[in-house]
Formats: sequence, structure tokens, C-alpha cells
Amino acid sequence: MEINQRIARISAHLHPSNLQMGENPILRQADCRAKGGAPGYKVAILGAAGGIGQPLAMLMKMNPLVSVLHLYDVVNSPGVTADISHMDTGAVVRGFLGQQQLENALTGMDLVVIPAGVPRKPGMTRDDLFKINAGIVKTLCEGIAKCCPNAVVNLISNPVNSTVPIAAEVFKKAGIYDPKKLLGVTMLDVVRANTFVAEVLGLDPREVSVPVVGGHAGVTILPLLSQVKPPCSLTPEETEYLTKRIQDGGTEVVQAKAGAGSATLSMAYAAVKFADACLRGLRGDAGIIECAFVASQVTELPFFASKVRLGRGGAEEVYQLGLLNEYERAGLDKAKKELEGSIQKGVSFIRN
Repeated sequence: MEINQRIARISAHLHPSNLQMGENPILRQADCRAKGGAPGYKVAILGAAGGIGQPLAMLMKMNPLVSVLHLYDVVNSPGVTADISHMDTGAVVRGFLGQQQLENALTGMDLVVIPAGVPRKPGMTRDDLFKINAGIVKTLCEGIAKCCPNAVVNLISNPVNSTVPIAAEVFKKAGIYDPKKLLGVTMLDVVRANTFVAEVLGLDPREVSVPVVGGHAGVTILPLLSQVKPPCSLTPEETEYLTKRIQDGGTEVVQAKAGAGSATLSMAYAAVKFADACLRGLRGDAGIIECAFVASQVTELPFFASKVRLGRGGAEEVYQLGLLNEYERAGLDKAKKELEGSIQKGVSFIRN
């Protein structure tokens, strides 16, 4: 019997997709390094076989804070799982295929990252995206509510300005809503802002920090260029150019790819950067501050992106905007008008 178990254990690693489908009677998946190869957190990626999901899964497999990585999708997840499982890092990778395996993918997770949904294509508005992605997010969040209600949720699926309110309403209906643990990922706007400002200033982007507030679409994206670190003096022309480019960053990539996709690689990078910050917060590290789209009292709107302090409970503190200049105050008014409708659309999708 011992030799059979050893053979089964080897087979489990060589053919993980067979194991997850329950084809090996000797050794169940749970028996194969079930606790992970290293201490850390259990992370699920929902939509792991997509354009964002695949590089996101690869980068999360490289994160030393991850002990178990669950990869879920409705197509192609066994292949992505087999591929990524060969990387010689500590995280154990398991794949889950189709809605019938969603609950298994989510059970016991500490962090759930959701890039699931269709990408934006040329000529497609974020409104068009909403019609498709809203239903996807609803289904996934119902699974989270049932299987890992205490997990921190990083929501990437666009349009974030509407999908975060959808998730909140699903969690409220299930009676498990914790506003601190639902975070819309706007990190790509920050990453772009850091990069574009660094180009103008002739600095290393890693030395630049730009707070980006509001939301995650068009004019709702408001970079606070007066609060750039290190402090700098931008001309009105530079401010206008940078604000517009940061707001249109997604469109820039969609057009450059000429119908072949949207921002997937930079989004995966930004998502992993934010997920890592959340994991460090869960670990108890001090001073983890990032921008995210969260339940907020910073403005009169129920959700708003601003700096938050991440901790064991998620977004444990939401920061005020600080001093804004005249240009930013005008931008804030535009952002709030646009955001109000997007938020309401998400709320209405669940309530009506």
C-alpha cells in the first residue's frame, strides 16, 4: 500500500488535472501537500485562464506569501494549472473547471482575486461591458458568500465602478457584507500615473508616488498631481496632458493592440502589486497604504477610490483627499457626477 501511495503522490504532481477530476482513487487531492509547501495564505483567482488571469496566476505563484493558489475558470483552467504548477516556488497550485467546481475553488480562501469577465474591445463602452460582466460577478460573489465569507476580495472585473456595488449588494443579501473586505482594484491607474509622471520628470517610476482617486473609468480617474511624491512643480500643460493620458490609459492599449485585446499584462502586474499589499496587511505589516475603490465617507457617494490603510481586517482606514488645487476640484466634480450613475447601475442590477 505504501508504494501505491508514493506512486499516486508522484502522479498527482505530474497530472494535477486528473487528480482534481477525482480520477485517482488512491490519493485524493487534499492529501497531496494539502497544507502547502510553505507557510502563507490561500489565494483564489477567479478567471485564471483569461488574458489577465494567466499572467496574474504566474505572478501570484511567485509570491512567497502564497502557500496555496486555486485557479478557477469556466474554460482552460486545467491547462493553465498544469503549466504554472511546474514553477519551482513554494505555492501549491490547484485547478478548478466550471461552475460545479466553484465552491471547491473558494472553500477556505484568505484572499480572492477576480479578473473574470470579458475584456473591452475597440468601440466597446464600459456600459457594454457591464451587461456581460455584471452577471458573472454576481455568480462568483454568491460563491464567495457561501464558501469563504471572511475572505478579502480584490475585484478587477470591469466596470469596477459598477461591479463593486454589485458585489456589496450580493454580500448584503447573504448577510456577510464587511465593507472593509471588498476592494475594487484601481492600482493600474496608480501604476500608469507613476510611470507617466516619471517620464515627464525624468525620474525612475519606482521613486514616484501619485495618489489616484475617484473611480476606475475615464473622467472618474482623478490623479492628484499636486500631491506627487517627490514634490514637483508641473506646468498647467503638463498637468492637462498627464491627467488625460492617465484617464485614457486603457483606451491607449486597446487601440495599440488593434482589436487583439486590452491591458492584460500591466493589469496583472498592478493586480499582483495590490494583492501583495493586501497579504502583507493580513500578515500584520504596518503602514501598508494603497489606493482602492471602497465603501467610503470621503464624499457623499457610497463608494469612492482613495488611499486606504490595509491590515488584518482589509481596508482598515480610509483617508481623506487632502488639499486639492482648483484643477483637481473641477475634476472631482466631474468624477462624482459620472460615478453616481455607475454606482447606482450596480446597485439596481441586484435590487431590481
